[in-house]
Amino acid sequence: MHYVWLLLCAVGLILYTVWGSYFARNPLDNIPGPPRQHWWTGNLDQIFARYVWDFHKVLAERYGPVSKFYGPLGARELYVFDPKAMYHIMVKDQNTFEVTPAFSATNKVLFGDGLLSTTGEHHRKQRKMLNPVFSISHVRDMVPAFLKVTKCVKHGSREINVLEWLNRTALELVGQSGLRYSFDCLQECYANPYSTAVKNLLPTIFKVSVARKFLPFLINEICSIVDAMDETSMKVLEEKKCALSKGDDAVLHQIGEGKDITSILLRANMDASAEDRLPDLELMAQMSTLVFTATHTTAGALCRTLLTLAHHQDAQDRLGEEIQLAMAELGELDYDALANLPYLDAVCRETLHLYPPVTTVARTAADNIVLPFSRPVKGNDGTYMHEVLVPKNTNVVVNQKKWLSPLPQSVIDAEIPGVYSHLMTFIGGGRACIGFRFSELEMKIVLCTLIQAFKFTPTKEIDWTMQVSSPNVKGSEDAKWQLPLRVESR
Repeated sequence: MHYVWLLLCAVGLILYTVWGSYFARNPLDNIPGPPRQHWWTGNLDQIFARYVWDFHKVLAERYGPVSKFYGPLGARELYVFDPKAMYHIMVKDQNTFEVTPAFSATNKVLFGDGLLSTTGEHHRKQRKMLNPVFSISHVRDMVPAFLKVTKCVKHGSREINVLEWLNRTALELVGQSGLRYSFDCLQECYANPYSTAVKNLLPTIFKVSVARKFLPFLINEICSIVDAMDETSMKVLEEKKCALSKGDDAVLHQIGEGKDITSILLRANMDASAEDRLPDLELMAQMSTLVFTATHTTAGALCRTLLTLAHHQDAQDRLGEEIQLAMAELGELDYDALANLPYLDAVCRETLHLYPPVTTVARTAADNIVLPFSRPVKGNDGTYMHEVLVPKNTNVVVNQKKWLSPLPQSVIDAEIPGVYSHLMTFIGGGRACIGFRFSELEMKIVLCTLIQAFKFTPTKEIDWTMQVSSPNVKGSEDAKWQLPLRVESR
């Protein structure tokens, strides 16, 4: 009898959802957008599949900066890149537009209660603890560790999979500067279990395509990957706590000499009040979150930069000359020297501007809320709307906006909520990327090391995945992502 009631409740919930999605009126019905592709998944395959750049282009060009698409069982969802709407979603009304429950639950399964999975006051408490850890003064101290790692990357003249080496380099950079732990000696044919786990996690998630929205129920494939990440994070945390308990001398003999992110975080956590202190499981979650995000997004951004420079040899040569002149004058480049290389800075900013490593972010309305637009949107009935009522539980997908220089005055006035260079690359508001300075430093040091030593030339046509941007050879059936480039010593 108990199972009958459960079945009846499930059927009732489905019927209620179908009624609400297909028959009940919705304030978003007048927003233009593409027809649903499937009764069950709506347009999710078109929005979230691996290579769907053409569909996103159609959304932008045909329907404009605010459009509607369909989610599961016909649920209306919004697709937005209107600057005023983005400002309200990310900053002004950020407490109403929270991360989607699916995103939060997925990241909790993968990383635990870290910054990507927590919401509300819990997230703000963690952010309060972590913000000082990523200050410029601490990032400045990471330069020696970054330089040490990048000097290990050496190759002769041949075609190589640049993505593999950049993934390994980014992981070792965040390992030594973030955890004071070495994951990878950066030698041929070496594979650390944690390195393999981090590298395989994102492709494994992509295998389930639209089902990523329901990943908490599809975790069998990723259990071993998550286990490997957890074991290493626990080992690093325990070793660090042990060293800190023995005093400064023990810490100074470890990788990073106590200036890594984990050491700084642990000290800050020990000094915090009881109500602000984070438990060990949450500290582990921050470590796993940091390692994964810093590895994949930075490697992806570096791949884009090197491929773009490979297609523009004049820009590659100009960058190489700037780096060589600076090194001839100053020797090894410190944080300030790197910050004062104008062409290097321009290359990094323009790449992140045109090709953000994370192409979209999603939010869910926690309550009914009016979302205003910077320009009126022509509705399906021909009327022009300056705002729309977004019903509670509606998902909103925000596309990372791109602008060519100089910025239009309308964009400057629109208060784009990005924390970096008036861009949405690292988003903005209370959930902006906390490590954007760390990522920028990684990019600049790796580029300085590689461009002054090697020349890069394209060899094959490349496709890029959506969501978290990663390269693969166009038309390749190989599930292994790759970026083949010819690398020659200068």
